[in-house]
Amino acid sequence: MLPDEFAERMEGLLKTEYGAFLDALEQKQHQALRLNRLKKDAEGKSAAEVFAPQDKTRSQVPWARDAYYYSSGEQPGKHPFHEAGLYYIQEPSAMAPAEILAPKPGERVLDLCAAPGGKSAQLAAALAGTGLLVCNEIHPARARILSGNLERMGVCNALVTNETPERLAQFFPGYFDRILVDAPCSGEGMFRKNPAACEEWSPENVALCARRQDDILNRAAEMLRPGGRLVYSTCTFAPAENEGSVSRFLAGHPDFSLLPIDKSAFGDAPCDGVPEWGDETDGRLVSTLRLWPHRIKGEGHFAALLEKQGAREAAIRSCPADGPVKQLPEKEAEALFSFCRENLTPFQGSPAEQLAKAVGLKEETVFIRFGDNLYLVPAQMPDLKGLKVLRPGLHIGSLKKDRFEPSHSFALALQPQYAAHMWDFGTDTPKALSYLNGQTFAAEGEKGWYLICLRGFSLGWGKLAGGVMKNHYPKGLRLLPG
Repeated sequence: MLPDEFAERMEGLLKTEYGAFLDALEQKQHQALRLNRLKKDAEGKSAAEVFAPQDKTRSQVPWARDAYYYSSGEQPGKHPFHEAGLYYIQEPSAMAPAEILAPKPGERVLDLCAAPGGKSAQLAAALAGTGLLVCNEIHPARARILSGNLERMGVCNALVTNETPERLAQFFPGYFDRILVDAPCSGEGMFRKNPAACEEWSPENVALCARRQDDILNRAAEMLRPGGRLVYSTCTFAPAENEGSVSRFLAGHPDFSLLPIDKSAFGDAPCDGVPEWGDETDGRLVSTLRLWPHRIKGEGHFAALLEKQGAREAAIRSCPADGPVKQLPEKEAEALFSFCRENLTPFQGSPAEQLAKAVGLKEETVFIRFGDNLYLVPAQMPDLKGLKVLRPGLHIGSLKKDRFEPSHSFALALQPQYAAHMWDFGTDTPKALSYLNGQTFAAEGEKGWYLICLRGFSLGWGKLAGGVMKNHYPKGLRLLPG
């Protein structure tokens, strides 16, 4: 049951299309997943290359790279490939904003309202192991989910923070090349997917969300460099939170302009913004994007692409005031280096260069230490003093007295071709599920750490001794039997 005031507003907005809109909300939602281009197998091929459908049994989401619809009878979330980070299950329309932002390799990118992490993972795939991705979430519990999803997807150049937009703006003025603001909203576009959003709806909440969005956009503008681009998006139909938010922002920021969005991927269905739905009628708003569930195979979404005026070269900030992150002294990481010598295939370069190549990072990296935990991070990452940080980079493991123990995130990011010892289940999914449930198994081979794989893609660590492979899959992530 739609709220009466919402239904009256939508009928007034859609007019003759209102019946088709209601019919769409009665249909099953469309489901999709995006294959992970960062995840590599033992031959160096990405999940996107290996699993992209070769036939017509599964259609592609036309506006998102490596994204495919799947049927309601499938359960990709229960397959070991999901735990291995080979794909991210994501609502199709929600894939559009990151594609529109289109970050380029080497750029600094901010996902300001990032949980649960699907759009962050998309942005990381576009960066392809270069640049710096800052993923922020203001709610602590959701920030932990965000961090876990980035770990599962093997993202190595991401910093996860748990801060307010105001605090980040103080730390990162004029710092980012591109910013995604997928703003908290009234969630009207998710009524079909999430009935609870319908029950929680009210006109007062729409107005509250609009005020909150204004503040978030203002802070994002402070963090964007001249010449940089920003995408503002929501999953609501409310004009006050869409065209209204954009028109208010433009009125207060004359140094920003709206850029046209390429809408060809959305077919012939009308998906322009409506100038009359802004706070004031503004013809520029037609260049924004509106996605409707009765016009496309996806839920309701809105997006606007904005550019800050000015030349990039005029105001690039190398780092916030405290400078770049400090490299860990080599003597404090000797246990890690010993592990790498024993468990990674040898090749030229420093330990940081060796590890960066093994996990797919393509720019200079350094080691940092938080307590007993070691992280591999982009050398351009700023000093994090004063920020609430959940994940300062790739957690590679922990120091325990005189030894180093590798982390699960290291296993998921490690490209199997660089592991000195690998145990592959091949196509034996039941055995892989048994491993994910924490079971040990009989094995023969050289004693030591093994990268456990399924069809050449890493799942986690095992440690072989005495003909038994000890299971090092994290207890908190283990699947329930059955």
